[in-house]
Amino acid sequence: MSKHAKPEEIRETRLAEALSERYLSYALSTIMSRSLPDVRDGLKPVHRRLLFAMRQLKLDPASGYKKCARVVGDVIGKYHPHGDQSVYDALVRLAQDFAQRYPLVDGQGNFGNVDGDNAAAMRYTESRLTQTAWLLLQGIDEDTVDFRDTYDGEESEPVVLPAAFPNLLANGSNGIAVGMATSVPPHNVAELCDAMTHMIKTAKHTSDGVANSKVTFEKLVDLVPGPDFPTGGVLVEARENIVEAYKNGRGSFRLRAKYEVEKLGQGQYQIIITDIPFQVQKSRLIEKTAELLLARKLPMLGDIRDESAEDVRIVLEPKSRNVEPEMLMEHLFRETDFETRIGLNLNVLNKDNIPGVMSLREALSAFLAHREDVLVRGASHRLGKIEHRLEVLGGLLAAYLNLDEVIRIIREEDEPKQLMMKAFDLTDVQVEAILNMRLRQLRKLEEMEIRKEEAELRKERKELQSLLKDEGKRWKTIEDEIKELKQAFGPKTELGRRRTEIGAPPSIVIVPIEAMIDKEPVTVVYSEKGWVRAAKGHLDDTAIETMKFKDGDKLKFWLHAETTDKIIVFATNGRFYTVGADKLPGGRGHGEPIRLMIDIPNGHEVVSIMKHTGGRRFLVAADTGHGFIVAEDEVIAQTKNGKQILNVGANAEATAISEVPDGADHIAVIGTNRKLLVFPISEVPEMTRGKGVILQRYKDGHLSDAQAFILKEGVTWKTGSGMRSEADLKAWQGKRAGAGLVKPKGFPSNNRFS
Repeated sequence: MSKHAKPEEIRETRLAEALSERYLSYALSTIMSRSLPDVRDGLKPVHRRLLFAMRQLKLDPASGYKKCARVVGDVIGKYHPHGDQSVYDALVRLAQDFAQRYPLVDGQGNFGNVDGDNAAAMRYTESRLTQTAWLLLQGIDEDTVDFRDTYDGEESEPVVLPAAFPNLLANGSNGIAVGMATSVPPHNVAELCDAMTHMIKTAKHTSDGVANSKVTFEKLVDLVPGPDFPTGGVLVEARENIVEAYKNGRGSFRLRAKYEVEKLGQGQYQIIITDIPFQVQKSRLIEKTAELLLARKLPMLGDIRDESAEDVRIVLEPKSRNVEPEMLMEHLFRETDFETRIGLNLNVLNKDNIPGVMSLREALSAFLAHREDVLVRGASHRLGKIEHRLEVLGGLLAAYLNLDEVIRIIREEDEPKQLMMKAFDLTDVQVEAILNMRLRQLRKLEEMEIRKEEAELRKERKELQSLLKDEGKRWKTIEDEIKELKQAFGPKTELGRRRTEIGAPPSIVIVPIEAMIDKEPVTVVYSEKGWVRAAKGHLDDTAIETMKFKDGDKLKFWLHAETTDKIIVFATNGRFYTVGADKLPGGRGHGEPIRLMIDIPNGHEVVSIMKHTGGRRFLVAADTGHGFIVAEDEVIAQTKNGKQILNVGANAEATAISEVPDGADHIAVIGTNRKLLVFPISEVPEMTRGKGVILQRYKDGHLSDAQAFILKEGVTWKTGSGMRSEADLKAWQGKRAGAGLVKPKGFPSNNRFS
């Protein structure tokens, strides 16, 4: 015990009790403030704070975008004192149209994809609210919901959003708390609107209200036949199981990929997967299927390939045309994630912040009850505003009736406020309005406008008073709101149409594709900033020089190839990458960044691009002066990650690659110190991978370029007027790993052969 501690500050307790007390506090915090959504707005605290912070930043659907870093900064600084990455991850998910059935954030930039690739950093992406999110926030300034102090007491935040949109069931939710979890799949809003409208209509004939509606679950499933996932698919769960799941709030749904059969002629066909199950990463799905194929666990499948662009297109080729498409797909459904089970666990927080599992009917009833509460509070708030305004208008009208006397009192009396209150029987609010009135408002026209406004406000007050007294009118208003919601998200709208089909797969739709790659000439063009394209035909120098590039960009490499060729890319990290010429974007635009096709790490660039012909040898070298010769067939990569050939250190880069011509007997190396060295090619080993041997040593500088050549033909380099060769190289000949002599006159100032 510290010598400064007082005995009364120490409380003895059993360790088990202390641990259980603290663990219970942690568990309750996790359940109520992190993992479980509220049944009313379907949001967890982090999502609610995100939307509210974006509204405070005026990021409405009609405004411009703001950097996500700005949004995250406001959220963690004002409302949610947690890690910025976790908050950004939550923001990203709200913007992903493959994760959210009705996205709440409109993202601009890279927000990830269905392959499982991560979003760009928050400093690069921008966001604003969608119209759906705006519906959740609608009326928040009209005292429709309670507010509480933020964690530091400097701001206030909503306890729940007004939610004019059934977000819990529409977008779903997932979370793992302590001792409990939630899993709510997304549903179609138009179908939810039909269910809620039916509940309101049937409740009119009962005495216990909408909150305790006795509508049957069979009827609910007629209106809401099952979840509707953003990635589509086919729901093949039995109807009785769906009814039971919605009744108990627990269950699961069997979801399959949607496919079409393409006829190829002569009895051959291929299967095209157009939708994959929800929350399945496309790249991982194909990878695992390919692994099973290689392991000979899918005897009916011949090949699988991904031809997806913006839409999903996975091509399955049968082992034999005698295999029935239905048999092949049933086999894949059983062995792979082309079929998954989506769980339903409607474990949510009710309006009293108590967790519990609800049925579909209870969840819809809770949302409707919340809408009624919001309507009543909003109407009461508006009624208060009207009463205040009518009071002000009454005072202004009294001033117009006694204008001369009012002006006299204001001009002559020391305390006009008290005198006017007594003389005209006015309230403090009315007198303040009169005293604050501008001279231009003394026009006769202004008096007429005030009388008109007063009449309109009295009419609105009467309607609001009637609404607050009549429960039937309230539910009619809510029913009208739901009808408007259905119209906005109806089945005829792109966002509202059902994506997940119910029951059997759809009829076959023939979408013809090329069975093989046509051999066509192309010109591969690569720019300084890393954009690549393949223009049709073999273009000449003039055509290439007139090609357009993005501002600040220009030509770096070009070569002639065929669409059936493999393009080899050598990068400064010493890796070789392989790209099919047919996979390159066309030449009409600026092309695409090559990093979208191959995984070149940040900080590394392309050294050279060439066509694979087979049988050649390359001299590769790093800026440290190390290098070796490698066979062309050894550098072909099978994955986007490439193949490591030249090992470079942490501070080193691959800088040169040169084809070794037949009969080559010497190597020329030049450094940034302008020194050239020529030595026999026999001193350089041929390897498949490694660091290599020292080609040239440097005191100041590093290797700039290297070239293998035939000595009697001389070394060649590029000048402004064409190629030049130098055969008299005795002065520069020496042993490998020497320093060399200053380059000959006329050699390029960039110290490169080409």
